[in-house]
Amino acid sequence: MTNNVSAGHSRRRKVGLALSSGVARGWAHIGAIRALNRLGVPFDIVSGCSAGALVGGCYLARQLDQLEKWALSLSSRRVVGYLDLSFGRGGMIKGEKIKNELRKFVGQQRIEDLHAPFIAVATDLGTGHEVWLREGDLAEAIRASIAMPGLLPPIESRGRWLADGALLDPMPVAAARSLGADLVIAVNLNTDILGKMRQGATSSRLALGFDPGALLAAQAELAERAPPQSLTQGIFGGGRENPNIFGVMMTSLSIMQDRLTRSRLAGDPPDVHITPRVGHIGLLEFERAEEAIREGENAVERARPELLDALEAMGLAI
Repeated sequence: MTNNVSAGHSRRRKVGLALSSGVARGWAHIGAIRALNRLGVPFDIVSGCSAGALVGGCYLARQLDQLEKWALSLSSRRVVGYLDLSFGRGGMIKGEKIKNELRKFVGQQRIEDLHAPFIAVATDLGTGHEVWLREGDLAEAIRASIAMPGLLPPIESRGRWLADGALLDPMPVAAARSLGADLVIAVNLNTDILGKMRQGATSSRLALGFDPGALLAAQAELAERAPPQSLTQGIFGGGRENPNIFGVMMTSLSIMQDRLTRSRLAGDPPDVHITPRVGHIGLLEFERAEEAIREGENAVERARPELLDALEAMGLAI
């Protein structure tokens, strides 16, 4: 896509797309990108954190269709099949199966060879500093950005152990501006408080996304090295009065992302703020891709007047 420049500007204005974290809610980014593309919105720069890094990276690698097809194929049982359990490696899941899927999508592509500048946000566990991955192996950068503490092990890169960027910057507006974006469109999945309240009031899926019954039934299909039932019961099982490990982890992550996002946006707000209403989707409900994608599209449509006004003010006609 090509930007249009108004007569009064000597420099082409750049549009940045910032994609937030959101775990399974991240599928909404696919719908948002689809809707923005249909409107003819140009993207000169993309930054992504966690799920946003996954979708943004696949988009720039021209693999969004393949990612969407895979997301729509997921069921609860297929999701469980990706849980290659491994304790004592920095996470409950080895992540090898997820890494293999990433390779199918992006192969050996490097960030600097993508058709637009890209930043994947990660966290340096040694220093506590935010890391902007803007060159090197794309799959490794995405894998680092989605390395949720306790769930997926961190990635070693250049002598650093890197984990999920959502620990520090769930909504990477500043990263997009750092690459020269004059206008930043942010797709933020951490704002739907009402949806989260509805989920907490009505959901029987106690792990914020996984049906404990389905998980326990799927244990027989896991590798022979799967831990004993008493252990997996504590991880996947539980009840309203006795939350399981996944439930505690996901609830804590959701609270943290909400508070961090508010803080970061107060200091550096985007020019256009798109907020899909996906709070009712559990953070681990990866099988609800169709619903999340549709809401991403709807959110862009709701923000269309603001979006058009912002682009016009920048001298960008679509």
